[in-house]
Amino acid sequence: MRISSNQLYDAGVRGMERNQSQLLKLQEQISSGRRILSPADDPVAAARVLSVTQSREIAAQYARNQGTAVDRLGLVDSQLGAVSDLLQSTRGRVIQAGNTILSDSDRQAVASELEARFSELLGIANSQNGEGDYLFAGHQGATMPFVLRAATSPAGPTSVGYFGDDGERLMQVGAAQQMSSSVAGSDLFMNIRQGNGNFLAAAGGGDGSSVNQGSGVIDSGSVLDAQKWQRALNSDFWQGSSNQALEIRFSSVSGVSHYQLFDVSTPAPPDAALPARSVSELLPYTAGQAIPLLTAAPAADFGAQVVITGQPADGDRFSITPSGNKSVFQTMQELIGLLRSPLASSQARTEFTGQLAGHLAHLDQALANVSRVQASVGARLQALDALSSNSAAVDILHQQSLSALQDLDYAQALSDFTRQQLSLEAAQKSFVTISGLSLFSYL
Repeated sequence: MRISSNQLYDAGVRGMERNQSQLLKLQEQISSGRRILSPADDPVAAARVLSVTQSREIAAQYARNQGTAVDRLGLVDSQLGAVSDLLQSTRGRVIQAGNTILSDSDRQAVASELEARFSELLGIANSQNGEGDYLFAGHQGATMPFVLRAATSPAGPTSVGYFGDDGERLMQVGAAQQMSSSVAGSDLFMNIRQGNGNFLAAAGGGDGSSVNQGSGVIDSGSVLDAQKWQRALNSDFWQGSSNQALEIRFSSVSGVSHYQLFDVSTPAPPDAALPARSVSELLPYTAGQAIPLLTAAPAADFGAQVVITGQPADGDRFSITPSGNKSVFQTMQELIGLLRSPLASSQARTEFTGQLAGHLAHLDQALANVSRVQASVGARLQALDALSSNSAAVDILHQQSLSALQDLDYAQALSDFTRQQLSLEAAQKSFVTISGLSLFSYL
């Protein structure tokens, strides 16, 4: 077989280029620390690296969402703490204002302080985050949620309107888990149950048509058996399906004060109102003794009771109505108006004491509602902390998988590099020797 000089040179060059290419690849692997420089190096491992990398990026996005949710909920929690402190301070001033030693000017001074507290509460309710979104606007983050409405008449009171919605902004914090990063202002400030949360006890008739003349004051009452209360409330006990309410009416029999329960519910419009229906016997009254909401004809046990102190006059009434919703802003505005009213008579003082106790019960409900929301936010923060720890552990597992797939074995690589370098040097030296062989050298 004849080997031409061109063949000799071409073979030698190809061999050295092949060795140089392999040496360059080893050098790039060593400098990058990666075994796989292109999918051709290991197609199966490269596909697996792509899958793990995508999973890691998705998990990293969830982790960033968790961090954002923590920041937002942390700000919400801070504002909730401010609301709780403000209501606690307001409650203390309301208790102080109930002291009968205070003069009208003293109560008006307390009212002026409560006006400042009201403005502060309105400011907290309209607080914003660093992105400019209102914290308590629901989904309407760009809309100021609480606005002071003008009075409908020159002497009428102002009111606070809510222009957000009931939604909560959700964030994807896990592959199959969303979490709310906000609190709806309607849930926190507006939809607060009146009275003791189940019913509202107040002096006077339920329709507001009568004002008591005696010194009787009713407390907020209590439900002893929630099941009995709900069962009686939803039963066919009532004579009307609208404005369900009971009244405790007082009368004097032989100089002794007695009370009797009446059903004052009415049919739904346009049916005409019905007269009050007696649903209990005439019972003697003892100041400070619990009055059970227990009827005889028809028989019904509401599982609740109220306590009336003082001495009601003949014809005095006390109403008991299922709780509705009332905003904390309305409660504070009514408190301010009550404290600004002069107390010129003992009857006015008795009415003031009863109304003040009712507003204090509303403040307690507002505080309980804030505590409930705070507990919900705290639970979410705790869950996010657990998710963050889990995300960190998952990221470590992803790093370990990627390391096993694509990281370079330096000991093996350096050994291969030395061997390949030796092969290149040998090829170069042998080429020099072979290329120098020629018959012309011997002629």
